[in-house]
Amino acid sequence: MRNQTLERILDLARWAPSGDNTQPWRFQIVDDRNLLVFGHDTRDDVLYDFDGHPSHMAHGALLETIRIAASAEGLQVSWEIDQSSGNREPLYRVRFDPVPGKGIDPLASYIRSRVVQRRPMKPMQMSNADKQALVKAIGDKFEIDFFDTFGKRLEVACLLWKSAYIRLITPEAYLVHKKIIEWGVKFSKDKIPESAVGVDPFTARLMKWVMQSWRRVDFFNKYAFGTILPRIQLDFMPAIRCSSHILIRPVNPPTHLNDWVMLGASMQRFWLTATALGYHVQPQMTPVIFRWYARAGQCFSEREGVAGRVEELALEFEKMCGASSETAFGFFARMGRSDEPKSRSLRLELDELMK
Repeated sequence: MRNQTLERILDLARWAPSGDNTQPWRFQIVDDRNLLVFGHDTRDDVLYDFDGHPSHMAHGALLETIRIAASAEGLQVSWEIDQSSGNREPLYRVRFDPVPGKGIDPLASYIRSRVVQRRPMKPMQMSNADKQALVKAIGDKFEIDFFDTFGKRLEVACLLWKSAYIRLITPEAYLVHKKIIEWGVKFSKDKIPESAVGVDPFTARLMKWVMQSWRRVDFFNKYAFGTILPRIQLDFMPAIRCSSHILIRPVNPPTHLNDWVMLGASMQRFWLTATALGYHVQPQMTPVIFRWYARAGQCFSEREGVAGRVEELALEFEKMCGASSETAFGFFARMGRSDEPKSRSLRLELDELMK
């Protein structure tokens, strides 16, 4: 069924973020008041999608973006999870109801311009007013930590240095990395374009050649310091060159699908608010995801030594945050001011996202 109002809403909402631009959703317009969102996750193919939770967070970001976009049409949004659908392919039933005089959510203006910045940013100090605006944005079911001094940013940089090493020496992660980059382009509808990865042209060319096979990757890692250059450019320097790192933590540990969806909604309000305040954001979820594996007692790699490194990383992360093994970690990112990225991920066209 065609409905121009809902199509306008979805055409804007499709710009919601998702891990590696996977866009794990499809739409079906039922009538002028009802929409079905068919979610899915990538846990069977992507080690970073631990128990599907990052995909569930993306679903939450999408639903929040639908709500914000609908405000421009004078519509109020409510949604529920179809309990018969399960958490691998959750079905979200979304309803739109007109509300006379409903104001437009001010974040609607920033849905398209919200973007990932993977390159170094200006290490300018954040104002208390900006911090308070971000605290308000995430809602009272979440808390946020700022790591904004040079010492704290250096601590995070060292954490990311170790996390990236695990990422780069793990063959199961290589299978993901090989698929998500679209080489030789500035924009990509369903991947990360080469120019947005965050490395210089020489490193990009080297990465493209090396990543053609795990054998090459493993050789370079062992004998040619293959992890050093990408870790400097993708992890260490960006971690120093920013205003702050942030960690959004649920007050109560997530236990159900809805909890992860609400975490994603909070993440999106944070990100859009940061954009409105003039900041760029880069998610840095790998340490969080590795810690999820460690605290669940699961190992994602058969490679010897990886499990021990992941446990050490989890302990270091907890020490840095003053947290216990029971503390829930949600969304981890860095933020700062910079010029607009010249390259970015785009989205599939709306027609390609319709069932």
